[in-house]
Amino acid sequence: MIAAESAAGTTVGPVGAALVVLLVLVGSFFLVVGTVGLFRLPNVYNRLHATTKATTLGVSGIALAAWVYFGPAGQGLKALVTILFLFLTAPTGSHMISRAAQRMGVEFEEGVTWPSRTGAETERAGENE
Repeated sequence: MIAAESAAGTTVGPVGAALVVLLVLVGSFFLVVGTVGLFRLPNVYNRLHATTKATTLGVSGIALAAWVYFGPAGQGLKALVTILFLFLTAPTGSHMISRAAQRMGVEFEEGVTWPSRTGAETERAGENE
């Protein structure tokens, strides 16, 4: 019989244990993909995309495994809050990093442009720069 038990006395059944293993494997896969993207992609924008998307899914998968393992209260609730925090902060952080790189003059790949601005945004950007 497949069952997992922690030092705190948490026990999950065979279906729960299989789900925990599956979520950890999926989360680990996405973390590896994000790490490979970080090392292999050519510039800051592509690396940023790989790390934020893939690692967010990877960490979420592992946190979901923790939620399944620990249950909806206590440590499991912390895992759910971790997922919520990650989904709120990862896009914001990646947007700030990409804007900082763009303002520092980091070039895009050939044939890629920044999304076009409206006339009013262009005037405001000219005033601020």
